[in-house]
Amino acid sequence: MNATSAASFNERIIEEFRANNGKVGGMFDGVPLVLITTAGRKTGRPRTTPVVHLRDGDRHLVFGSNAGGPEHPQWYHNIVANPQVTLEIGTTDGVRALATRAVVLEGEERDHWYERQCALEPGFRAYQEKTTRTIPVVALYPLDLSADPARNRVIGEQLIRHHEDLRAELRDVRARIDDLLAGGPQAAEPDRPADLAAQLRRHCLTFCYGLHLHHTRENGAFSAFEEEFPHLVPVIERLRAEHRVMEKALTELETLLGDESADDLEHLRDELDRLVAGLEDHFAAEEASLLPAVGVTPPHRGGR
Repeated sequence: MNATSAASFNERIIEEFRANNGKVGGMFDGVPLVLITTAGRKTGRPRTTPVVHLRDGDRHLVFGSNAGGPEHPQWYHNIVANPQVTLEIGTTDGVRALATRAVVLEGEERDHWYERQCALEPGFRAYQEKTTRTIPVVALYPLDLSADPARNRVIGEQLIRHHEDLRAELRDVRARIDDLLAGGPQAAEPDRPADLAAQLRRHCLTFCYGLHLHHTRENGAFSAFEEEFPHLVPVIERLRAEHRVMEKALTELETLLGDESADDLEHLRDELDRLVAGLEDHFAAEEASLLPAVGVTPPHRGGR
């Protein structure tokens, strides 16, 4: 299976998983699947992959078998580069997203759990026999906001930093578009790349990937907030709904940015503005609702 057909196959599995409370038919009927979303280590683009998992108490174990192929799967390399992983698991009430921290198991612990998986699913023994590499076992630990108030404050401070980073990226992209439309220095400098529109599209994609990944990780963290702070459930439901609206706009903008013929900067600016309409209010609502719960004072922003 080539990369394109493999991606298409995964997309069908992901769609079926999300539409059926985590259940997938056909060759995966009865197989304990979860979805994991990692950040592409080169692009930062969110990458969602269906994988077999094994539950061990509160943690979830996943296996980098790659069907016994000679190389580790891409999601494993992404995890090594950035251990923040969003896990989606089926429940009777639908698919639940969890924010998790990935730890690669080593030595006897890795061997124990891989052998356990082989006993449950003999195909995993065949995968190991097909390759000379040691198939990785990765433990995913869900975010727990009941354990450490100091750590919770760090999570709140990280939320502020992520919002500031996204704000800065958006200002940069918007300034580049305005400069090009005005025929400013960026458009006039002779040593700039000839295809400035293509370069601008790449900057826009970087912002889109960052916002998409931020929302994906927040959706996982929302589950932990709901569990620890039930009074926030109505607020979080509204924030999730806002995410869904923005994700639809993100998908449309990413499609536009992927079109090499899409060099109409005014149209690009209008689509970007449509995407981020209400984004500042959304960030402010998240900060005002979530930060006090973890002991962090929301930042004061002028005019609010």
